[in-house]
Amino acid sequence: MHKGIHHSLLAMACALLLGGAAVADASEDKVFGWVEKATVEPWGVEVKAKLDSGALTSSLDARDIERFEKDGEEWVRFRLELEDEDSGEVTTETLERPVNRKLLLRGAGGETHRVTVIMTICVGDTLYEEDFSLRNRENMLYPVLLGRRTIEHLGLLDATRTFQHQPECDDDSPRVAYEDDD
Repeated sequence: MHKGIHHSLLAMACALLLGGAAVADASEDKVFGWVEKATVEPWGVEVKAKLDSGALTSSLDARDIERFEKDGEEWVRFRLELEDEDSGEVTTETLERPVNRKLLLRGAGGETHRVTVIMTICVGDTLYEEDFSLRNRENMLYPVLLGRRTIEHLGLLDATRTFQHQPECDDDSPRVAYEDDD
């Protein structure tokens, strides 16, 4: 490789690295660990949420998932059964939500069809309206998985850290509305 080209590429790489470091320093208070505490709203149930950069869409523990039609649109009825990390109390709620999207997931176990709904979650001091696929996560460590579409709204992810922010939302908290990426 020509020395001039090599030097230019090296300079660009350094600029990118330094620029990335400046971004990380500027938003240090918005660095999240790979596991954070969050609250599922409007109940304020505190759960452990795994931030999973390998997943695109966030996932929520839902039981007894049943699709139905309402006013000509597809809806879903499901039951939340979430144990509060702080109090140990179990909150059970049956919800009905319009289906936001239909997913076809392909993996080692084959194909799975899931629906998504818009739910609100508090992470840190901000309320986020996000798209969650519904799945029975009863046998999993984390009832909430936050995928890349949600992580990009939060800030930076540091895979070496956990529990960097406590959920502290109220009626005056900033709210990030769901935006359809499609």
